[in-house]
Amino acid sequence: MRVLVIGSGAREHALLLALRADPQVDALAIAPGNAGTASIADQHDVDVSSGDDVVALARKVHADLVVIGPEVPLVLGVADAVRAAGIACFGPSKAAAQIEGSKAFAKDVMAAAGVRTASSEIVDSPADLDAALDRFGPGAGDAAWVVKDDRLAAGKGVVVTPDREVARAHAASLLESGHPVLLESFLDGPEVSLFCVVDGQTVVPLLAAQDFKRVGDGDSGPNTGGMGAYAPLPWLPDDVYRGIVSQIVEPVAAELVRRNAGFSGLLYAGLAITSQGPAVIEFNCRFGDPETQSVLGLLDSPLGQLLYAAATGTLADFGELRWRDGAAVTVVLAAENYPGRPRVGDVIVGSDADGVLHAGTVRRDDGAVVSSGGRVLSVVGTGPDLAAARSAAYDILASIKLPGSHFRTDIGSAAAEGKIHL
Repeated sequence: MRVLVIGSGAREHALLLALRADPQVDALAIAPGNAGTASIADQHDVDVSSGDDVVALARKVHADLVVIGPEVPLVLGVADAVRAAGIACFGPSKAAAQIEGSKAFAKDVMAAAGVRTASSEIVDSPADLDAALDRFGPGAGDAAWVVKDDRLAAGKGVVVTPDREVARAHAASLLESGHPVLLESFLDGPEVSLFCVVDGQTVVPLLAAQDFKRVGDGDSGPNTGGMGAYAPLPWLPDDVYRGIVSQIVEPVAAELVRRNAGFSGLLYAGLAITSQGPAVIEFNCRFGDPETQSVLGLLDSPLGQLLYAAATGTLADFGELRWRDGAAVTVVLAAENYPGRPRVGDVIVGSDADGVLHAGTVRRDDGAVVSSGGRVLSVVGTGPDLAAARSAAYDILASIKLPGSHFRTDIGSAAAEGKIHL
C-alpha cells in the first residue's frame, strides 16, 4: 500500500512512523512535511487547501490511501475531492467536518443526539454582547466565562477567565474581526481526549489521552495548540470510557448519518468528566496534536490497515485493536514568545534523537535544522508507567538546545502522582 499523508506537524510525523511499522505499507509520501519527516517519506510541496492539487499529487505518487492530518483542508472539502477522484481517503467530508468547523453546528448535532454538553449562546452583534455575558460567568453560577471563536482558531480562539473584562475584550475582538462568538457555561472536572476511528455508524475507540492547552506549568497563561499529552489515563474507569463511546460518540456518529453527513475518518471528542458525568467540550474532525504522538506511540495494530478499512467502508470487519503495555508522555518544545508570534530561524541541536518528532522545522541548505514555527518539536517518552515515561521524555528534552525555547515541566505529573480523582 502506498500512502500519502497531508500535513507538516508532529502529528503527521507520528502518523508516518506508525504507518511505516505496518507491513502492508511499502511507500510513504508527505506534503508538505518538515525536516524530520523528510527522512522517512518522500516529501512534496503542495497547497494542502486545494483539492485539485492534492488529487494531482496523489495520482503522481500512485497513492492507494490519502491521510489528511490538519483540519483546514478537511473543512474546505479536500477529502471530497480525493474520493471523487476514486482514491481512498481517511478524512471526513466537508459536510461532516463542520463538527469542528462550526461550533454552532456541533452544538446542534449534540442537541439532536441527546449528548450532554455545556449550555451555550451565539453572539454575532456587539450590541448583544453585554447582556449575553450577564447570562454566563461567575454571576450566573459558573466558575469562569468561556468565550470561543465559532470558527477554526488553531486551538487559540478560546479564553476561559473569571475576569469579565478579559472575557469581554476577547469577545469584542472576535466580533470586530467578523467572527461570531460562542459563550458557554463552564464545565468542571479533568479533561479527556478520546479519538475514535469512525466509518458511518461504526466506531472504534483508541486509548484515552489528556492534553495540556495552557502555555505554562499549573495551567497558567494563554491557550495554545497544545503543550503536551499523556496516555493512557490511569484514573479513568473503564465504565466511564465505554460510556463515552456508547452515549456520546456513537449517537453523534449516528446523527451525522441521519443528516447525510456520515463521518469517515477520525472523530475526536474533547470532554470534561464533571461531577454529573462526562460532557463534551468540543468535537474535532481529525487526529489531535499532541495527543496523537502519545496514543500512536502505544498502538500495536497496523495503522495503515486500520485507516484503509475506515476509508473503504470495511471498518466493522477490522477487529479489536492491540496496544503495547505501559504509558507514553509527549512534551512540546515551543519557540520563544509562543503562543504569540514565535521567534524562528534558530538552529536546533539534538533534534535527531530517538523520540523526537518534528513540527515547526526546516532544513537549511547547509544541512542545519532550524525552527520555523511556534511548536517546534514533540518529545515522546515511553515506559512501563507514567512516571517512567515522564522521565524518558524529560531526559530527551535535556539533550535538545534551541535558543529561547520553553516547555512545560508538569506534563502528566498529577496523574503519575495519583492526584486526579473522579
